[in-house]
Amino acid sequence: MLQSRNKDEQQVGCASARAGLQSRLESPPAVIRALLGLVAILLSAAAQDPATAPEYADLSTAYAALERRDYDTAIQAFRKAAALAPKRAAIRKDLAYTLLKIGENEEARDVFAAAMALEPGDIHIALEYAFLCYETRKPVEARRTFERLRHASPTAAAAFENIDRPLREGIERWKQAVAASPNNFSAHEELAKLAEQRDDLPLAAEHYLAAFRLRSDMRALLLDLGRVYQQLGQQELALAALLAANRGGEPRAAEAARELLPPRYPYVYEFEAALKLDPTNVPLRREFAYLLLEMKRKPEADVQFRLLEQYLPKTELSPPPARDQVGHAKRMGIASLNKSFLNDAVRYLRAANEESPGDAEVQFRLGLAYNQLRQDREALKWFALARKSPEPAIAREADRAYRNLKPDFARLRTTTWSFPMFSSRWRDAFLYAQSKVEVRLGDLPLRPYGSLRFIGDARRIERSASVLGAYLSENSFVFAAGVSTRPIHRVVGWFEAGQALSYLGSRPGANLWTPDYRGGLSYARGWGRLLGSPTRGKFLETNADMVFVSRFNNNTLFYSQWRAGYTFASKRESPEFQWQALWHWNLTTDSKREYWANFVETGPGIQFRWRSMPPGMSVGIQALRGIYLLNSGNPRRPNYFDLRAGVWYAFTR
Repeated sequence: MLQSRNKDEQQVGCASARAGLQSRLESPPAVIRALLGLVAILLSAAAQDPATAPEYADLSTAYAALERRDYDTAIQAFRKAAALAPKRAAIRKDLAYTLLKIGENEEARDVFAAAMALEPGDIHIALEYAFLCYETRKPVEARRTFERLRHASPTAAAAFENIDRPLREGIERWKQAVAASPNNFSAHEELAKLAEQRDDLPLAAEHYLAAFRLRSDMRALLLDLGRVYQQLGQQELALAALLAANRGGEPRAAEAARELLPPRYPYVYEFEAALKLDPTNVPLRREFAYLLLEMKRKPEADVQFRLLEQYLPKTELSPPPARDQVGHAKRMGIASLNKSFLNDAVRYLRAANEESPGDAEVQFRLGLAYNQLRQDREALKWFALARKSPEPAIAREADRAYRNLKPDFARLRTTTWSFPMFSSRWRDAFLYAQSKVEVRLGDLPLRPYGSLRFIGDARRIERSASVLGAYLSENSFVFAAGVSTRPIHRVVGWFEAGQALSYLGSRPGANLWTPDYRGGLSYARGWGRLLGSPTRGKFLETNADMVFVSRFNNNTLFYSQWRAGYTFASKRESPEFQWQALWHWNLTTDSKREYWANFVETGPGIQFRWRSMPPGMSVGIQALRGIYLLNSGNPRRPNYFDLRAGVWYAFTR
């Protein structure tokens, strides 16, 4: 165990950093005022008027909050001061000490690291950083720091010895084990791990490689080897090891290796280096073979296919004979697409298309891959080819995909949606709908549009905005002109100006025509097997909207909706019917703090559709429990139950 921090720091004549923080927090007001005076003196040394220093006000707030033990306020003020004075390490020290007080050790460690970069000669900062590294499971960084400080601080020397001794002794034991039994896999692996922790990187690389030679099926070792090579500056060897680990089939190692690899696709010589290191890596060699095919280097690809025969299990059919290479590329492409390895899917499917240009399924799958890669122009081209297929199922799906994408590239695009629903809570039926004609101006990011909205309910009962507000029914047609942005990371911005026409006519306190200005941001995303997916499985969907509405006292509403569940019947299993069981989490709030616009809802639901329905149509039923977050002015109970049923329908032309 490491020695006590307080005891050791007393040996070098410095109080514990945490004890220093404690004394500051528990000091009487006079001491705090003296400290503030000292801060003012230091600031005045840097500027003629300390009050003009940008960080002065925030520091005053921080130290006053420390006196009250209001740590959250102090932390926020220290952060602001640090941003205003980025070269002052003392501010970061006090921020880190306060974070320690509330138990945020990892964040305190990172703040001490920033302070240490500003003042590398401050032993106290470095000691705090090193101890926190050890406590937050970063022993390598802790050992390095203690080693750097050990000649200047008995505390660091003792801590370094407590960390280093077990590593030294362990390395010697495992060296003896390796000498006695050179083929002992565990001995090589343990020796490599201890050597890496002790920063003996050449020794670590030597024994990670030896362990991998003994167990070439354990490609997680290649991840360790690549990481060590990177630290040694041997980038070509590191890339070879990481590429083999990424393509080796172990999911965790593959994902971790992906984070360390460059974002580009590997070069041919990098594939060759990886295969030299890991010749039995079947997925890696197969991918390399199809890359060579795509590059029109068929003789070299044939060599790789022949080499695959040495390593593939007898039950596998690859490498395929020449006549079956297309079928194999097609299978690999479809498998890669199903697993969301989109770049791999494109590469395999293009190789299959070159050998068999008339295969409509390959063309359709290429369209799907490019669509998911957000290369919609390329996707449109492949969908256009696939929709001419003589196979009705493929032609129908390709035509649907083509029609869904085509409007994005048309000069004029009309989008229409409607959502009729019934609410048991309000004992009423509502209809929300919009039809919008949008003009595409080449590659410009903004698109003007004209819009007609309908927002109403069946009972047509006049309600006070304080009771129902903008959330449910405005009983109006809204005519507007506006502009929207192209999606940027799935976010769309929009603003429109128009007039709302009440279909209830003029009423006391309400005009027939009302100016209407709206705008906001919208985000939507889904993961997994969504409704309409060809296979069953789990899914998650989210929508987030910020909407400004002028006619309701210039209020801004915020919506967040999450739906998670399971798609039970896939298109393949039940081509006529598909359904989902799901759970809802909804949050609504607003800028004016109106009670009707601040609530949370949660509850189960189902969603389904028949194949005979138009594309874009589905039916949903929800049973929600809601709670108002604000109840000032609320004439109803603070919580409620609502059974809702609705039909969503949207299409684009």
